[in-house]
Amino acid sequence: MPASAFGLALAAAFLHAAWNILLARSRDPQAATAVALVAAIVAFAPVAALTWDAEGEVWPYLLATSLLHLAYFALLAAAYRVAELSVVYPLARGLAPVLVLVTGVVALGVDLSASAAAAVCLIGTGVVLVRGMSRGAAWEGIAFGLAIAGCIAAYTLVDKEGIQHASPITYLELATTFAALGYLAGLVSVRGVSALRGEVSLASVAAGLAMFGAYALVLAALRLAEAAPVAAVRETSILIATAGAGLVLGERFGVARWTGAVFVVAGLVLLAA
Repeated sequence: MPASAFGLALAAAFLHAAWNILLARSRDPQAATAVALVAAIVAFAPVAALTWDAEGEVWPYLLATSLLHLAYFALLAAAYRVAELSVVYPLARGLAPVLVLVTGVVALGVDLSASAAAAVCLIGTGVVLVRGMSRGAAWEGIAFGLAIAGCIAAYTLVDKEGIQHASPITYLELATTFAALGYLAGLVSVRGVSALRGEVSLASVAAGLAMFGAYALVLAALRLAEAAPVAAVRETSILIATAGAGLVLGERFGVARWTGAVFVVAGLVLLAA
C-alpha cells in the first residue's frame, strides 16, 4: 500500500471518529444526521463547482452509491437511537473491511498479497475486540452492525470503480446530495420539519464537514490503492474513538480492548510494510 494512500486513509479515520461521536452524543441522532448531511453538501458545493470533473460513465456508480449511502445513514441514525455505540460501531466498522476483502478476492478477482490479507483480518478482529461483544450486546445492536457493515463494504467496492470516472470532490458531492435529499425527504415526511430545528447547531454542522472530509480522503486513497487495505486503515477510527472516550468520558480499558488495540496496531504495521 503506497504511503500516500495510507496517510489519506488514516487521516480519514480521525475525522470519521469525530463525526460519529458528535452524532451519537446528539439528543436526536436522526435529525442531527439530516442537518449534518445538508451542511456538508452546502459547504462543499462551491468547491465541487470550481473543481468539477466527471465523465458520463460515472452515473451508474453514483446511482448505486447514493442508494447505499442512503441506507447507511438511515441505519446508522436509527441504530444510535435504540442500540449502544459500543456495539454498533465496532461491528459495522470492523466487519466491513473483511467483507471488502472476501468480496474483492472471491467475486472480483482482486489480487492481494498474503500480508495485506492478514493485515485486514487483524484490523477487523482488533476493532471488534476494542469495543465489541464483551458487555452483553443487544441483538438490535448486532443486527444493525451487520447491516451497516454490508452497506459500507458495498459502497466501498462501488466507489473504488466509480472514482475512476470523477474527481473525489465532484463524486462525493453528487453522491452525498442524492443521499441527503432522500434522507431529508424521508425524515420530514415521517416526523415533520420541526424535528430538525432542535439539531441545527454548531456540532451538527461540524459533524457534516467532518463526514464529507473523511470520505473525500477515502476516495482519494482509493485512487491510489486497493479497496481492502484502504477500508482497513480507515476502520482504525474505532481505536481513535475508544481512546477519545477514555480521555473525555473516563471509560476504563479492559483486557479485551487492549488486546484489540494490539491487533489493530499490528495490522497497521503489517499493512504499511
